[in-house]
Amino acid sequence: MNPYSMNIQKRFWPIDNSDINRMFPGYNLGETTQRIAAGIFEEIQDYKYGMQFTSFYMPGNFMPHVRMMRTGFEDVDLAKQFGFPYVVIREVRPYDTTTLNYNWQIWESKAFSVYTNSTDTIDQESAMQAVRCVLNFLGKQGILQYRSHEGYISEVVSDRAMASVRAEASGIFAGRVKVGETVSQGELLAEILDPYEGEVLEQIFSPADGTIFFAHNDPMTYSHTSIYKIVRNLEI
Repeated sequence: MNPYSMNIQKRFWPIDNSDINRMFPGYNLGETTQRIAAGIFEEIQDYKYGMQFTSFYMPGNFMPHVRMMRTGFEDVDLAKQFGFPYVVIREVRPYDTTTLNYNWQIWESKAFSVYTNSTDTIDQESAMQAVRCVLNFLGKQGILQYRSHEGYISEVVSDRAMASVRAEASGIFAGRVKVGETVSQGELLAEILDPYEGEVLEQIFSPADGTIFFAHNDPMTYSHTSIYKIVRNLEI
């Protein structure tokens, strides 16, 4: 969709820094990015299934998962057939209504966003897990012949039900835990260090028992930035 920006390592359209994934379903008489979105959507809107390998606007690593928006057309049971550890249901926010995933669902395609561990670096193990899960899904739909293990029994979580951990101070980020690790309430997750003097500006502790779902991985962090997301342990 955006090879020109990739060539100069930019996430957005290089001319005006606009995000093509905020232009759907597009407008074929509009600005360049609107026309690109319209041309793409015209070709893909009538498919039964849609899969988007997604990047994320914040630097960090994820637990591999498949995500759907709660539009009324989402199919959680179908999403479980990928065999990812998690199926995440995202509550729709106003700015989501111009994304590819949302519009695919509104046009009655079964649309899924696939997240691997990382998009800023090459992670072959995580990438191959995503490929196997997609092939597993396609095999279960009878689209191709593919034999594989069943994968995980997916846990369904809402993005709003996760514990979001934010840094109050800006500075050097010194993380103590990684994606996939289990943590206990009160456990030290990270420290924020002063970039000039090196002293600890803030210690960040886990607000709940659970599993690290997302972890910030940039050397620096801003204040009031989400640095961890935790899937809380299910109460039994």
